[in-house]
Amino acid sequence: MALKAAPEAQALLLDLQSIDTRLAQLEHRERHLPERAEVARLSSERDTARGDVIASRGVLEDLRAELRRVEADVEVVDARIARDNERMLATSSAKDASAFEHEILSLRRRKQDLEEIELAVMEKVEEHEAALAGIQSRLDDLAAQLEGAERAVASALEAIADERAQLAEQRTALVAELPADLVGLYERQRSRYGVGASLLYRGVSQASGVALLADELAAVRSAAPDDVLICPSSEAILVRTAESGL
Repeated sequence: MALKAAPEAQALLLDLQSIDTRLAQLEHRERHLPERAEVARLSSERDTARGDVIASRGVLEDLRAELRRVEADVEVVDARIARDNERMLATSSAKDASAFEHEILSLRRRKQDLEEIELAVMEKVEEHEAALAGIQSRLDDLAAQLEGAERAVASALEAIADERAQLAEQRTALVAELPADLVGLYERQRSRYGVGASLLYRGVSQASGVALLADELAAVRSAAPDDVLICPSSEAILVRTAESGL
């Protein structure tokens, strides 16, 4: 037996379909939030910057260790120069004094070489300290941006949840006004074909955008106002109104 429902009840299906369409849009937006893409991008950049900071710190520690070694070598040379000076002043042997003097000159040349190395390493340390500061600043900036992007995601999800709750409340109230068998047919068609109700507007099914053929329009015209019809192109319930062009 063909399903029947008052035209007013069938017209309410368009409101129900509008709610379900919006709910589907919200679900799609929730799955494809552009804010999430921004979080992913910033997370990737932050991770890269974090790796750069770790690597730069490693290089800087190596340079500082090298600087400490050179400074220690300079201290050793200074100590040897001081010791040889004392021995040279204390000796009464001209030969020993000459030997000490020769060694002191050699040690001073060694110290000069070490000080040049020390200066070069110090310059590298300063360069890497500046580079590390820049990378760290970039990391801090990305962390702040990421925090803001995550707040944007949370805000967007909250807005979606709020609208979804309002729509669900409206849907429940609307379904309560409709005949159960009409709602059941609507749900079956929607689950199978994606759309449960379609407005016939000037001979065109709005769900599919396809104009009904002449024989199809004739069948619609001959149907009783309370007959529940199925759209031949979208398989949704075909809702007729004064704008259907019949």
